[in-house]
Amino acid sequence: MSEDRLVKLAVAGGRHSRGIAAALRRWADRIRLASVCDIDEAVLEDWSRAYPWITAYTDYRRMLDDADCDAVYVATPMSLHARQAIEALSAGKHVLSEPVAAMTLDECWELVETVERAGLVYSLAESRCFMRANLVVLGMARAGLFGELTYAEGAYIQDGRAQLHDTDGRLMPHGEAALMTGNTCPTHALGPVSQWLGINVTDRFASTATWMSAPTSLLEYWRAEWPGTPDLPLTRGDAAVTVVRTERGAIIASRADAQSARPHNAAQYHVQGTKGAYLSARHGGEANLVWIDGLSPGRSVDGSAEWETLDQYYDQFDHPWWREALAQGRQASQTGDVLAIRAFIDSILDAAPPAIDVYDAVTWSSILPLSIESVARGSIPVDVPDFREARSIA
Repeated sequence: MSEDRLVKLAVAGGRHSRGIAAALRRWADRIRLASVCDIDEAVLEDWSRAYPWITAYTDYRRMLDDADCDAVYVATPMSLHARQAIEALSAGKHVLSEPVAAMTLDECWELVETVERAGLVYSLAESRCFMRANLVVLGMARAGLFGELTYAEGAYIQDGRAQLHDTDGRLMPHGEAALMTGNTCPTHALGPVSQWLGINVTDRFASTATWMSAPTSLLEYWRAEWPGTPDLPLTRGDAAVTVVRTERGAIIASRADAQSARPHNAAQYHVQGTKGAYLSARHGGEANLVWIDGLSPGRSVDGSAEWETLDQYYDQFDHPWWREALAQGRQASQTGDVLAIRAFIDSILDAAPPAIDVYDAVTWSSILPLSIESVARGSIPVDVPDFREARSIA
């Protein structure tokens, strides 16, 4: 592989960079690790042992100034994502950012403007968009099998309370997010369904509202884990439910709950169209289900319709990356994180639009600050900006 077909990658936030090691092994002909930046020296030592040729940094700006790299993977706490992405783009580096892309509307706008000015590749590493079933449903939706899509659901649900703090009870980045009010991780739920509905292609988010439950589960956990300590000043409830109305009249319901006690099943999805529907598995013992009028058994109007498994459609709609993994016997190691990196690298090398561009990234991420605004105003709907248009200054 010649140097002009090899992307030299820098990683910011070595502790949280899921999928990087697997991607480096899998696509050594496309990607080479150049440097890693982290404030924890022990993390840098681990990376340096595994990749002796890299340069390790504890200062992000110094890495941007000194490192011989083409692109930066931003895997730091989410409060840093937008600023570090903007700084990397301004330094002439392509950027792949972990979710969320930005935490304020001003950051969203500045990120869009920086990408447009730099003319570089920016993409969001939203792993749920690269899950096998979600890509199959995307292919079916684009082929029109569901008809016109009118409703969708996405949910990010897991018991992540133990990830909020370290062994001394100090809050980690996830814990700091628990002190915020609103839907603090909207892209896991909204990313795949937005692609199915053609958001930013044939439709757009028009307005959104968010409702919050009480933080009961998290308070009970904290009191049991750290008896005698003051309660956390919680404003985010255990569950956040966000509803988005699109310009064409479709409705998206998004649930975020990383604090309630339940078995793990982080990704759940549902889509409804005029000709069919999809319902993802709710736990490991279930199958992904689909019903398509004229293809699946029965008719819905007379009550005889029957679900069939999504497996029926893999032969026709499986994504080429998953076909390749199956042919090579690599299905077990194929993950959304790894494919997000693959898509980013390919967009650089092929000078092609990224699978998740900056407009998608900020549209999905904008639900975080908009949910905070909605909850603060009594869960009333608020308008969603169209980030493809120039920013209007009031």
